[in-house]
Parts: sequence; C-alpha cells; structure tokens
Amino acid sequence: MDRVRTAVIGIGNMGTAHAVCIAEGNVDGLTLAAVCDTDERRLADFAQRYPQVPGYRSIEALLEARCADAAVIAAPHPLHSELAEKALAAGMHALVEKPLDVRLSRAQALCRQAEASGRVFALMLNQRTNPLFARAREIVRGGELGRLKRSVWIITNWYRTQHYYDSGTWRATWAGEGGGVLLNQAPHNLDLWQWICGMPACVTAYCDVAKYHHIEVEDDATIYARYADGATGVFITSTGELPGTNRLEISGERGKLVLESGLLKWWRLRRDESEVRFGSNESFVAPECDYMELKAEGTETAHRGILQNFADAIRKGEPLISPGEDGLCELAISNAAYLSEWTGNRAVSLPMDTALFDRLLDERARTSSYIKREAARRPDGAYSRRWQVNW
Repeated sequence: MDRVRTAVIGIGNMGTAHAVCIAEGNVDGLTLAAVCDTDERRLADFAQRYPQVPGYRSIEALLEARCADAAVIAAPHPLHSELAEKALAAGMHALVEKPLDVRLSRAQALCRQAEASGRVFALMLNQRTNPLFARAREIVRGGELGRLKRSVWIITNWYRTQHYYDSGTWRATWAGEGGGVLLNQAPHNLDLWQWICGMPACVTAYCDVAKYHHIEVEDDATIYARYADGATGVFITSTGELPGTNRLEISGERGKLVLESGLLKWWRLRRDESEVRFGSNESFVAPECDYMELKAEGTETAHRGILQNFADAIRKGEPLISPGEDGLCELAISNAAYLSEWTGNRAVSLPMDTALFDRLLDERARTSSYIKREAARRPDGAYSRRWQVNW
C-alpha cells in the first residue's frame, strides 16, 4: 500500500492537530481522506482551511462513504472504544487517542475485537518516543538495576487553570470525560511508569475531587503501589500546583535512576546493595558507585512519531511503539485508583473487579453536570507543548 487513506474522527484540539499534521504531508504514507465531527462549526472551519477534505457529521456516514483505510480516533474519552470498534468492524486500521476508554471493561472488549480483526491497532502514547524514558526502560528491563525496591514519580507539572476546564463542556465531568487528572493528563505517566517498572499487584489511592478547581472530578491524586516481588511505588500527580515537578526516581539493588530536568542520572553500584548490607564490617558506609548523566540521544518525535509509526506498521509491518493493548495497563491502574478512593481507600488487587468499577462510575455519571453543547474555543490545529514531556 503506497498511501494510507486516513480519516480523523473528532476534530477538537487534539484531532485537529492530527488532521493538520497529516494534511500538511508531515507523515510519510498517510493522506488525509476525511474528517468527522458532530459539531458543524468545526467541520465548516476545517473545510475553509482544507476544502478538498470531505467532512462527515457521523461515523456511520463516514463508513458508508468507504473513503478511508484507517481511522485516528480523537473524540471525547467515553467514545473511544465505541468509535474504534465501528472502524475496526468496517475493516479499517485504528489509532486511538489515550486513554483507550474510561472503563477497563470496555477497553478489554475493544482489544479482543482488534486482535480478531487482524488490523493494525495503536494508541497515542506519544511520550514513549522520548529517548530518556526509552533508555530508562532498557536499563531497568535489562536488569542493570537488579531487583527493584521502589519507584517514586512526582508529576505535578500538569498545571491547569479554571479557564482550561471551562473551555470544553465535556471536561472534568464524570459523564463527559470519565475522570480527572488520572484519566486526562497522567495516562502518559501511568503508562511510562508501568512500561519501565512493570505492573503492580495492588494499589491504594487518594483521589481528591475539586481540591483546587470548580470541577466534579479529581485534580489531585496519590497512588501507593505494591508489586508481587515486594517492591513499592508512589505516584503523585496534580493539576493544581505551580510551579510543578516532574521527577521519577527508581531504586534497585544495583543502584538508582533519577529522571529530572531533561537528564537521566544513573548511580551504578559496584556491588549489590545486599552484599554491602550483610558483608560490611562497618556500621555506616559511603556507596561505591559509578555516576553518569545521560542526555537524550535523538529527539522526542511525539505525536508525529506515533502517526509515522502507525503508517509504517500498516505499510511495512513495522512493530508498534504503542500497541493498542498496552493501553490496558495504565487504564487498569487509574481504574483501580478510582475504585480504591470510592471504597474507603482500600487496597485494590489487580486484576480488579471491573463490574464494581462500572457500577460505581455509572452512579457518578447519572448525577454529572455534563451538558452536551458546542465548545466556545475553536482549535487552531497546532500541537501544544503541554502534550509532550515537560521537565
């Protein structure tokens, strides 16, 4: 296949940026065949800029036109699985914006369908293209830190104003968005956390609703994780701290990694810590280690990189950087964190009770303030720096 005819479904801020990226020829092998949105004004605005690209008011109309081989799904979160399922059923390849869905149960069903379809199925986990995170994964998964002891990620530089939350009617509502900082901003970090350190066995969480903003979902969360081998992890995130912090520390038997300020700092012990602990004749010792600072080799290709990888997977069989099914991991952590908060901050084991989660989310959605109407702000089609790794 020389060119993959691609439809972007949902042309809000994120979808418009994807559509413009493809339309401007920035992704080799993809051509923008159509856009789709329920908002007539967005379609009209896009048509003024790209009159040659047809616009459709519904996915049904788009699919009936048979004008595309692949779909990029960038609609509100609760619609991701539904729209991706329809695209896959029509024989299209699919790239879904994060998260796969707001419910793990729906995301699991989508992944089963995608596997059976034989189509390329990817997720927009664009921060995986950051070279420092990729290098940290190589070090940890390659065993160079030994058995992990603890990880701590303070990721509080997702700051948002009240104006941000007021800019979209679906934002920060249980019915319209399905969650807050854990579901909208931090999925990138939750994904990278498990991508590097692995999946926890259970989580306990505190998800504070409207701590800093006038919203109905959480804008501050702390997750405590325990792993099957006894390691622990802490994940702290917020949209209400200014200035915020982005610092990931990973401690193991053979040393420590710290990712902060665009650097990967590596303390590499010359002996395993357990050998020092039980073999030393001294009460206090200074660590004998080699220290190095690693800067990024290469650039973070971000959203365009994931789009290019999607195109290459379809046309050349290249392996995906972020396969769709990988999205189940970060969603399992955020769903378990919500379930912990909703059940008295108890420890929630993974795999979790998805039926209980769905029931409790439904209760919140029924009383949600979400009212579907047109957003006031018109998307400009540019990729915002806030969507990439910020130190």
